Amino acid sequence: VQLQASGGGTVQAGGSLRLSCAASGRTGTSYTMGWFRRTPGKEREFVAAISTRGSRTNYLGDLKGRFAISRDTSKNTVYLQMNSLKPEDTAVYYCALSLAGNLYRDSTYYNYWGQGTEVTVSS
Repeated sequence: VQLQASGGGTVQAGGSLRLSCAASGRTGTSYTMGWFRRTPGKEREFVAAISTRGSRTNYLGDLKGRFAISRDTSKNTVYLQMNSLKPEDTAVYYCALSLAGNLYRDSTYYNYWGQGTEVTVSS
């Protein structure tokens, strides 16, 4: 399984970005997709996850009002729409795939990882 993340970049505070992550290979038909992020000196942090058919989502705390995770099952692609971005959202964002069957926040439940896409929010 390969995950290819894209869509990162530099944006001013208050702006928006949409990240994409395309899955390829033998993914099977049932898997959770998630987004995590990491900033220098900090642990990798859960951002959001979405179920196989997109009917269930899970978000980190207060991100739900600004971020939205979605997926296009026909394209094996998951998206993270990020609005009202803040400088503290600056991080490398990683997509991940979990075969565990639930919307886990714990990264150890994710089996495959993308290469990361960098998001920089300037003040």
